[in-house]
Amino acid sequence: MLPQLEIAVLGALAVALVYLAVRIVFPKKTTPEKRERQRRQLLNKQGRLGEAFITEVNDQMIHYTYSVNTVRYTAAQDVSTLTDFLPEGHERLIGVANIKYMPKNPANSILLCEDWNGLREMPGRHMLANSNAVGHQA
Repeated sequence: MLPQLEIAVLGALAVALVYLAVRIVFPKKTTPEKRERQRRQLLNKQGRLGEAFITEVNDQMIHYTYSVNTVRYTAAQDVSTLTDFLPEGHERLIGVANIKYMPKNPANSILLCEDWNGLREMPGRHMLANSNAVGHQA
C-alpha cells in the first residue's frame, strides 16, 4: 500500500474512533419530558386502537382501565403538559374513551397526545373558545 494511502486510512480511522469515544463519554442528554413525548408519538404512530374506561380525572392525571386479550390493565397518563388538549369540565371525561397501546407491550398506552385524541367528550381543537355546545359560534 502507498504510504499516503496508509496515512489517509489511519487518519480516517483515528477520526472515527475519536468521534465514537466522544459519543460514548458525552451521550446526547434527553429530558424526561422529551422521552415521554417521544413515547407518545411512537404510540400514536405504531399503537393499536382499543377502548378504555376513564375512572378519575384531575389537573395532572387521567386514570383509566382497559382490557387486551382478557388481561385487565389499570393505568394513568400524566397530562400536565397536554392541558391545551383538555376541556375545562374534567368531570365530562369520565366514561368510555379510546386508547392506543403497543401490541407487544399492552401496558404501554395513551389516551391522548399532541397529534391524537381518544377522549370522546373532547371538543375539536379547531373550535373557538366562544362557541356553544354544538360547535357553532355564539
